[in-house]
Amino acid sequence: MGAVVVIGAGPGIGRAVARRFAATGRPVGVAARSRTTVDGVLADLDTPKAGVLADVADEAGLRGALGDLVDRLGVPEVVVYNAGVIRTDRVTDLDARTVADTYAVNVGGAVTAAAFLLPRMADLGGGSFLATAGMPTPLPTLTTLSLGKAGLRALVELLATEWAPREIGCSTVTVCGPVAPGTDYDPDVIAEEYLRLHETPVTQRPLDVRFGDPADAAG
Repeated sequence: MGAVVVIGAGPGIGRAVARRFAATGRPVGVAARSRTTVDGVLADLDTPKAGVLADVADEAGLRGALGDLVDRLGVPEVVVYNAGVIRTDRVTDLDARTVADTYAVNVGGAVTAAAFLLPRMADLGGGSFLATAGMPTPLPTLTTLSLGKAGLRALVELLATEWAPREIGCSTVTVCGPVAPGTDYDPDVIAEEYLRLHETPVTQRPLDVRFGDPADAAG
């Protein structure tokens, strides 16, 4: 089994996804901005593993970090993009720089990761590119997040169209509510969706899976 790379391996979904794939015996690489976050995730994993520090908005830095993971664990079989900026804002609160900076994390880092890894994955027979989406309904109080998650779903649809012929399945998991252990949005339960998607044949893979009730997003 090939490696799994989780980009944005924070304490919620990212950490849960890393643990779930590690439980299958796959090597796991994680990327996050904080050394404390990276070390905390790696401590949970009883499998070959590697961690790197990366700011997904820094294209050269992210490419370098992913190259490091490839050198240490091999070209991945699964890539999970879980980075995002969650902030309360309205259109009238925003300037162009803030929109661009948040979009660089919510979407731009996924573009960088896909451009760097998908050709390598295709050359080795394929795999999965999975991304954490949200905001099934855009909300005026979460403008940059609404824009980012809509853009991420569009990106993944573009990737699916281009890369499915080379056996790479691309999907989003749209999480419709706030993630917290012991709730309907328990990260360990959500993580099962990522494994299920990867195990679904590319020709049968949905572009997007909605986890939960979209009404919860307005919470």
